[in-house]
Amino acid sequence: MEDRKIRIGNTNLEIAPIIFGGNVFGWTLNEQQSYSILDNFLDLGFNCVDTANNYSHWVDGNKGGESETIIGNWLKSRGNRTSIILMTKVGGRFNYDTTPDISAKNIKKEIENSLSRLKTDYIDLYQTHYDNESTPVEETLRAYEDLIKEGKVRYIGASNISKERFQESLTCSQQENLPKYISLQPEYNLFDREKYESEYADLIKKEDIAVIPYYSLASGFLTGKYTSDDDFKNFTRGEGIQKRYWNERGQRILKTLKDVSDEYNTSPSAIALAWLLSRPGITAPIASGSKEIHLQSFVDAIELELRSETLQKLNQSSAY
Repeated sequence: MEDRKIRIGNTNLEIAPIIFGGNVFGWTLNEQQSYSILDNFLDLGFNCVDTANNYSHWVDGNKGGESETIIGNWLKSRGNRTSIILMTKVGGRFNYDTTPDISAKNIKKEIENSLSRLKTDYIDLYQTHYDNESTPVEETLRAYEDLIKEGKVRYIGASNISKERFQESLTCSQQENLPKYISLQPEYNLFDREKYESEYADLIKKEDIAVIPYYSLASGFLTGKYTSDDDFKNFTRGEGIQKRYWNERGQRILKTLKDVSDEYNTSPSAIALAWLLSRPGITAPIASGSKEIHLQSFVDAIELELRSETLQKLNQSSAY
């Protein structure tokens, strides 16, 4: 995997082209299961993990921070902090009644909590999880500037933020000589294409921003495990996924994924990830897994070379 690592912009961050999404830690995976999947992920040559300070608050009995705690315990037990590019976020909701908080005060409080849980003294990429337009972008960026000067953060990125606020942040960074967002983490996959492609793609190209999409497999919809109405009843989030994705277009995408994966003798997950890797400007998709076999699709995706006619077929089936 060394020869396939990608440098993120003008930084010292070199990552394998698929990032592990840490939302499963403390949710679908307990601590020991999390250790096992992380060990396997690292053994396969991958080196980047993305999480957030509020994962996995949505699980009954959790309060948020469980994912970071598990990752931190794993890093300490393995003594491999320098082998991992560690990404986390601030500003997310800890329950569905709270408002995203990216004020300087909250950022400086939450970085200490994250560092403590992750058992490290620095974060490689610290990201604005959800924007709050009531907070001036300069306030947020100056807080990040302080953290970078203190050595607690190396680089910054953003996730759920409007095109206008993202552009405003980049302009402020340039005009005020403040740290610049080096990455954007948008929702982007074979089904969810329109928003990113119509609103962000041109700006990303112009500003040379790394793109690390989340929900790369559309919450599991693109893995091939859903083939009929009954399949959705067998999964915890099946009802919500069915409501969002199980329409004529979604079924067309799944059929194409199945046909293409059979043609290439691989999994639909690998094809969906390979399609993302083929898209202009995409640096590395974020994907999760709960079993070692799921990680094989990550390897397969990187090794696949989809033919132009295959990409055209995928693009046509997912056209919006």
